[in-house]
Amino acid sequence: MIRTFKRAVIVTALLWVILAWGFTFLLLGLAHLLFPYQADGSVITWHGRAVASAHVGQNFNRSLQYFWGRPSATVSPTTGKPSPYDALNSGPSNLGPTNAVLLDQIHRTIARYLATTPGLSVHQIPISLVESSASGLDPDITVQSALIQIPRVAKYTGLSPRELRDLVYREVQGPQLGVFGVRRVNVVTLNWALYRLLHR
Repeated sequence: MIRTFKRAVIVTALLWVILAWGFTFLLLGLAHLLFPYQADGSVITWHGRAVASAHVGQNFNRSLQYFWGRPSATVSPTTGKPSPYDALNSGPSNLGPTNAVLLDQIHRTIARYLATTPGLSVHQIPISLVESSASGLDPDITVQSALIQIPRVAKYTGLSPRELRDLVYREVQGPQLGVFGVRRVNVVTLNWALYRLLHR
């Protein structure tokens, strides 16, 4: 019986080392070898300093001269109050489609778009611009979501709509692996390109 117990402990320990550590480090090694930029967090640097990650949305909605992403429902774990785009507290709002709080948030978001974007009508605003993603950190919006913001960005940056349209289309990404999802624009990389355009 003791011999069987020893064998069981040894096999368990070996499997733990192989599966929990060996397999993990193998995948990490392959990721760094095949996809080094993504494996290191897709970090965007400026003059040698990390300024963002291309895979984590940021709160650009406070600035009228940048493109806005999807709303974020992340909250502070200590206060329980909204803390948009808090990368340490990813999560959805869990509010149902008839929830009064959610409907109020949507109406306020729509009102802000209409008040700040010249010529925009409510029917042009895609649903993804007024509802948060499941993670609260999604950096991607649809191409249409970026295009409808051009009049506002042009107004507050002084750049021409044509210049901004070209910028948006340069940042368009196709479906993943050519199949999954739709054409989209990463707001973080789009605003990074816009920033460099404004500070050239």
